[in-house]
Amino acid sequence: MSRTASLPAVSAPFEWTEAGGVVVLEARLDHARAVFSTRLGGVSEGPYRALNLGILTDDEEERVRHNRAVLIGALRREPGSVAMGHQVHGAAVQVREHVNPREALAQVDAQATTSPALTPLVLVADCVPLILATPGAVAAVHCGWRGLAAGIVARAVDQVRALGRGPVTAAAGPAIGPCCYEVGPEVLERFAARGPTLDLPACINTELEQLDVAVHLAGVCVSCNPELFFSHRRDGGVTGRQAGLGWLDS
Repeated sequence: MSRTASLPAVSAPFEWTEAGGVVVLEARLDHARAVFSTRLGGVSEGPYRALNLGILTDDEEERVRHNRAVLIGALRREPGSVAMGHQVHGAAVQVREHVNPREALAQVDAQATTSPALTPLVLVADCVPLILATPGAVAAVHCGWRGLAAGIVARAVDQVRALGRGPVTAAAGPAIGPCCYEVGPEVLERFAARGPTLDLPACINTELEQLDVAVHLAGVCVSCNPELFFSHRRDGGVTGRQAGLGWLDS
């Protein structure tokens, strides 16, 4: 995997950064940082090359754990700070103020915290990684069409507002775009979408605007950028996972 892969143009507050060979897309929100990983910088091979973060793939677990450590180290976060769940395309939000590595992962699709020491993280391979922030609270949200239809965005916003003390801002990272996301009529009907494709980032943008949340969209399609991102649909399900993660500025 070349570390000189072409980087798509992005607009502020998004910017590409690199540390230790790990390339990420970063956005600074009010009182928080949002980071979206790419596949550049890890040790996985084959369809999972290189920075695959998904253990529930057919990649070697040791490689995945190494990749996770590489990413967290490159971002200068503590190894035990990551708060994540077992994602099930639902609408549940977990609030955590500490992480116990011996506990089984809860079946949730969003992580929220008020602790600057924690790093909420979600894994994606087409779905939208969404970071929400307000003074005193931050959340990472896994937004697929099922979770979006079930109300995960509104639930996560409500939770962040309840934990924090001010306006909520958001950053939606790279995800599959309407250029590549053809779905069936039963899905299109749920979102009152026209044509054969669904624009998940646009749906999230509309919902967040209705919830009075200022949102920034990365505008980068993971399926169109195979050198940079994993895509479940493009790769026929045999692929890795990238991450969306955020933390409070201390």
